[in-house]
Amino acid sequence: MDTSRIRRTVLAGAAAVVLPASLIALAPAAFADSAPGPFGTACAGVPKGGAGSFAGMAKDPVATAASHNPALSTLVTAVQKAGLVDTLNNAKNITVFAPTNDAFNKIPKAQLDKVLNDKAQLTKILTYHVVGQKVTPGQLANGSFKTLEGSTLKTAGSGTSYKVNASASIVCGNVPTANATVYIIDSVLMPGMPGMSGK
Repeated sequence: MDTSRIRRTVLAGAAAVVLPASLIALAPAAFADSAPGPFGTACAGVPKGGAGSFAGMAKDPVATAASHNPALSTLVTAVQKAGLVDTLNNAKNITVFAPTNDAFNKIPKAQLDKVLNDKAQLTKILTYHVVGQKVTPGQLANGSFKTLEGSTLKTAGSGTSYKVNASASIVCGNVPTANATVYIIDSVLMPGMPGMSGK
């Protein structure tokens, strides 16, 4: 009897059993790292097709993608006034906390107009909404992130309910664009400027 041949056959069979088991053991970790799709109550208002849809936005860099979403038109105007379109579109793997038009409407008009016409202050505010890394939903539960403005913003929550700086709610999160992840929020974040969020 060729015992070496039998031994090789047994070992090969054992390897065939062990390999799938090891893959199964790794599967939960792999799935834990994979990001879920967009979430939040406002996601239902995103167009189902075209450039403003989730699929359409995923093809464009972030500033361009935002320009196709009617709910972000004030933000897009602000980004253009600050001269940040190319900066945002050319950045890699960033995260943008994007205030809706309603978020800007919470700010008294005179105050908002003043900010929109002060490029330095506008740039400071807008870059406070941008984090220089990809933030996944799993990092939002107890997150602290340095912004391009230089300050830190904090996130907290669970499931599909998250707050930014304990004031702004994420109403449609984890929206992919070609170079960024977008979390649409219902209040404007103002670094070191109490009351500007219009709460």
